[in-house]
Amino acid sequence: MKKRMVTLSLSLLWLQMALPLPVSAAGTENSAPGVKPTPAAVHLWAPSGSADKIVVLSDLHLGIDDRYSETVKNRALLLNFLEQIEVMPDVREVVINGDFLDDWYLPLAYPRYDDPAKFYRQLIANNQTVVDALNRLIKKGIKLVYVPGNHDMLLESGILDEVLPGIVQARDAKGLGAYVTGDRQEVLIEHGHRYDVFSAPDSVSNKELCPNGETLLPPGYFYARVAASWVLQGKPVIKKIYPVITDIPDPVTNPDQYGAYLYYKVFSSEFARLTQIEGFEEKVFDLGIACFDGSYSIQDFYPVQQQGGTISAPLLYKNFQRTWDERQKRNQVAVKNSFAEAAAGTLSPDYYFEQAKKQYLQNPDKSIDVVVFGHTHLPDMRTVGGKTYVNEGTWIDHNSVYPNAA
Repeated sequence: MKKRMVTLSLSLLWLQMALPLPVSAAGTENSAPGVKPTPAAVHLWAPSGSADKIVVLSDLHLGIDDRYSETVKNRALLLNFLEQIEVMPDVREVVINGDFLDDWYLPLAYPRYDDPAKFYRQLIANNQTVVDALNRLIKKGIKLVYVPGNHDMLLESGILDEVLPGIVQARDAKGLGAYVTGDRQEVLIEHGHRYDVFSAPDSVSNKELCPNGETLLPPGYFYARVAASWVLQGKPVIKKIYPVITDIPDPVTNPDQYGAYLYYKVFSSEFARLTQIEGFEEKVFDLGIACFDGSYSIQDFYPVQQQGGTISAPLLYKNFQRTWDERQKRNQVAVKNSFAEAAAGTLSPDYYFEQAKKQYLQNPDKSIDVVVFGHTHLPDMRTVGGKTYVNEGTWIDHNSVYPNAA
């Protein structure tokens, strides 16, 4: 895990970026083996005379079971960091910027459940040492803030209020939130999945499954479940034969079908890489949450060329590209973009920098000088016109998009 200290206006953000953080095993059985503990009293920086520091953490991805949680070894690093924050006299706020508790990264064999609150309580119990450390920050008088991410978009506010009394939750549209802070309200912190077509809350697609409610989960949820299984299986290399679309629609004359093709391209590329044991037609997603009630296969949401030439998934997320405008409206996106732009950029860090500029830094209706996103797992810092964009990276043990963090 790597850190970098960045001074931005009147706030100091500690981000998961560059300088190595010393490890302490104090108060936890989850210590990284072979690492010499460092006393928590060692200051992370030279304290100032007033409480003017804001600490931002993102993408902790704490899991319900250590056999497949993405953050096990680095939990000791996280605990040590929180202990060090606790003794810093000038920390004003600690902001958890999404993907705190993870209900997406579950293997396909994980048993069906229909009580998300019970699930999250079990997940919290598996990470009680972290919750205890966060409660100590609150008791010390440090403001603790939570902003929702995609991997915890089903986490209800009551659960956090129960286990972290006094926490401030920055929520707006369901499954989303943004937090404005700083002495001049010049710092904007949000997870970033609002602008990701595969990860933003989706209460538009699949509405026929739940006429009296909201499905909310986007296709990225299903992808995460497959990824968790593939990793747990040891990343087997299996030749997969999935449907292929060879005719590329013209983006100018047929933007609708070009968008559908881009959906296909992203998924075909990712599922060529994730070669899990389970087959294309196997009903391996057994769901009872977020209005899903049944068993589904990869085939059910995989875009193919239908009879008549239209590109669409056969059951889930049918004509997915046509829902993006309405999803952006419901998700309170200030400056909307096309499905094609969002789909093409979903795996690119440049796309999220562009969104930070469009939505905030270069938006004349906003007075924001600093934007802090998470979501991508790629630590980043860029400037534009005297303003700053930062991405905090992640705390997971193995960061495939940024191997230098290991």
